[in-house]
Amino acid sequence: MQKILVIDDDRSIRELLAMHLEDRSCEVLSAGCAADGERLARETGPDAVVLDVNLPDRSGLDLLEGLRRATEAPVLVITGSREMAPTILAMKGGAFDFIRKPIDLDVFDRALDRALEERRVSRALPAPSAAPPGEPGSPPEGIVGTGRRMQEILKEIGKVAASRAAVLLLGESGTGKDLVARIIHQYSSPARPFVPVNCAAIVETLLESELFGHERGAFTGAVASRPGKCELAADGTLFLDEIGDLSGNLQAKLLRLLQEREFERVGGVRRMPLHARLVAATNRDLPEAVRAGRYRDDLYQRLKVVTIELPPLRERREDIPALVEHLLARVNARYRRCVSKVPPEVMDELGARPWFGNVRELENALTRSVVMAPGDVLLRSLLPPPEAPRGGVVPVPPAAWVAPAAGWSSALAAPRPAEPPRAQTGEGASIATLDEMERDHIARALQFTGGHRGRTCELLGITRPTLERKLRKYGLSAPKRRPAVATGE
Repeated sequence: MQKILVIDDDRSIRELLAMHLEDRSCEVLSAGCAADGERLARETGPDAVVLDVNLPDRSGLDLLEGLRRATEAPVLVITGSREMAPTILAMKGGAFDFIRKPIDLDVFDRALDRALEERRVSRALPAPSAAPPGEPGSPPEGIVGTGRRMQEILKEIGKVAASRAAVLLLGESGTGKDLVARIIHQYSSPARPFVPVNCAAIVETLLESELFGHERGAFTGAVASRPGKCELAADGTLFLDEIGDLSGNLQAKLLRLLQEREFERVGGVRRMPLHARLVAATNRDLPEAVRAGRYRDDLYQRLKVVTIELPPLRERREDIPALVEHLLARVNARYRRCVSKVPPEVMDELGARPWFGNVRELENALTRSVVMAPGDVLLRSLLPPPEAPRGGVVPVPPAAWVAPAAGWSSALAAPRPAEPPRAQTGEGASIATLDEMERDHIARALQFTGGHRGRTCELLGITRPTLERKLRKYGLSAPKRRPAVATGE
């Protein structure tokens, strides 16, 4: 029999809820003030608590924190107030749900059922066992994965950390290229500067000054001399992220930097040596860009002295349980929550999703679920829907990633490759070329966004210049956006 504690100073409400809960075969405990309610919660250990906001000796919102310390039971907050603040403050304080008076018993029952189910699952799941920090043989802080692919990458990091060779990191967005760059630096020159530069986030006209620095009066607004990232990196690590987005002019300047290991400030004449080790990263297909004439082959050869390719998360699904545990611990610490229990069906769901946004998408999904969770259980209903495929990512057929009933082991089965569209010819069906698939994919994205180029770039995961080039390449034009129609509403 489930035990429900009702704390409300209104006797008629206590009696109404008592009769209703007894009809549900629940044991009901009642309290008319905050002091009695907190004492009963501590002494009896209820399965759920129904708490009124307005109590004679103390606000129910203030009592909420004490109840969460006294018992792990979910708390349903009720009130007759129509103001906005109580709802927000109650949910912020950890209430499972918030119900307004007069109480709709159907709404109350649904909320109570969810609360009791969450409590049942929480009790059934064992508390996660945290591995002691610094355990011998564990991967470096921030890198999680015991699968073959990630273990090979750890070996490669160890090898390049012992040298000062340039490193090129390849992989889809969200695979952790910036993290790997920091790990390489951590294990090669930890006491020296690590200077990151996002080449796609800086206006082209300012990127040269950002990299090499400038002298006073070199351009309008240069009121004082300023060192660039190459100087600030000293003998540490210069990390150039999104290196595939450099313009042709900057590609030439970077090539000269790598060849001569010297540079000049903008507007300066003194040549300064580059002592820093260069690590670059991109989610672009640089060999294809070289073949298409968009990227200098000589620069590509200079960058790829050592190349480390990071696999997408969907190709290392065996690492997902460890990643979930690691990311949950980080999210809980960041937001001061304690959502640490993951039901098997939720882990199946997480393990079987396509994760086109990779580890970043997984962390975002866990963050949203933790922030919205009413207790310590990661509820499946709180998981956001999967993200759409990114630009250059071949969608996985739904049958390959919907969580199967057989559980986690079958969810780890390798996804079936996407079957490309086929064009009928006189000799039968033939597989479409990559260019044809890309053209169709961009056309569908433009149709989906109504021709909005900015939203199309976000959907495809590409920059505006890249989209414009592809539109010209494939002879595509964005459909005209229909003007908004004013209504009388």
